[in-house]
Amino acid sequence: MNVAVIGGGAAGFFSALAVKEHHPSAKVTIFEKTKKLLSKVKISGGGRCNVTNGEPSIKVLSTAYPRGEKKLKNAFRVFNNQHTMEWFESRGVALVTQEDGCVFPVSQDSQSIIDCFLKEAKRLNIKIETSAGVAYITNNTDQLTVHFSKNESRKPTFDKVIVATGGTPKRAGLDWLAQLEHQIKEPVPSLFTFNMPNETIRELMGIVVENTLVKVQGTKLTADGPLLITHWGMSGPAILKLSAWGARLLNNMNYECAVQVNWTNIQNDQIVTEDIRQIAKSHAQKIIANYRPYDLPDRLWQYLILRHGLDPQKRWSELGKKGINKIVTFLTNDVYQVKGKTTFKEEFVTCGGVSLESIDFKTMQSRVCPNLYYAGEILDIDGITGGYNFQSAWTTAYIAGKLG
Repeated sequence: MNVAVIGGGAAGFFSALAVKEHHPSAKVTIFEKTKKLLSKVKISGGGRCNVTNGEPSIKVLSTAYPRGEKKLKNAFRVFNNQHTMEWFESRGVALVTQEDGCVFPVSQDSQSIIDCFLKEAKRLNIKIETSAGVAYITNNTDQLTVHFSKNESRKPTFDKVIVATGGTPKRAGLDWLAQLEHQIKEPVPSLFTFNMPNETIRELMGIVVENTLVKVQGTKLTADGPLLITHWGMSGPAILKLSAWGARLLNNMNYECAVQVNWTNIQNDQIVTEDIRQIAKSHAQKIIANYRPYDLPDRLWQYLILRHGLDPQKRWSELGKKGINKIVTFLTNDVYQVKGKTTFKEEFVTCGGVSLESIDFKTMQSRVCPNLYYAGEILDIDGITGGYNFQSAWTTAYIAGKLG
């Protein structure tokens, strides 16, 4: 059996290795359009490669995917994050799970993952061709012909082809698959940070608030978690989750919206009101600037007081009902204007791709083109930050590699 894998990234390598695991006698070739292999693996996780998430429950794990949750829930029963960790560790890559569930190589270096893949590919005699961009595929009943963009005369045929070309930011990058009658979901960015060019909070860049609740005003979009203030606006897991769940909606809004920040992550305003009243009572003689509720970072607390017109030298006892209500309002509903977005750490993740309706998820085989399989971000699957996007790549690649 002759198998082509299109794409020399995470899903491409993992599916090629899976083919050899399930079909040892198969001839497997990876075709990568650039000169670099596994380039996204190299930069992922700030160069450390967040290979998966340690969440023990498949049910909970699958909820981390704005697109693909239901399909992945079943797929994870075949190959999940526990299998991923066993796979790497059995091949000499020691892993460590952080408190937040993110799983990294103990080396804290993505090169460990790259070296593992290259070593395994060599051991299993997988052929690798770089600078071999595929233009399109033609379906010849029981075989598939691969056509290359730079060498039109070369037209090798294969028994099976796995497409693992990764996410593409533009619809045009999916036209060659639409020609094979696959349904395409328009690609738009996911996992991005918010630009706030007109907001002075950017002067507090580097500050992290560990437990926030964020909402896009006028929508049902909410997310919680740590929030990072940056020199261009806001980032951190809370914002990235919001961008993932709201990928299409925010695209339709042209990335211009108002974001409400609840710095306490307490949804009941009455609880916050009572907390502030107690502070005013217990610390009556302290000046407002010197007592920070909810352990907020000092610079942020000073900023919020001034932003909302309170005198930082006023004593807590002097606030009165109006002052207390003002503090409760800016702690639970602090509004900032978003104008634009920025890619997160050189990593781009897309919402959209080949529609899951075009794929038999039990095998990852195309429903419209026999012997053609899919793996990774080329599919309309994407996860929030935390190792989830790699996990969906490993899972879909493993199943595709069975060539069922």
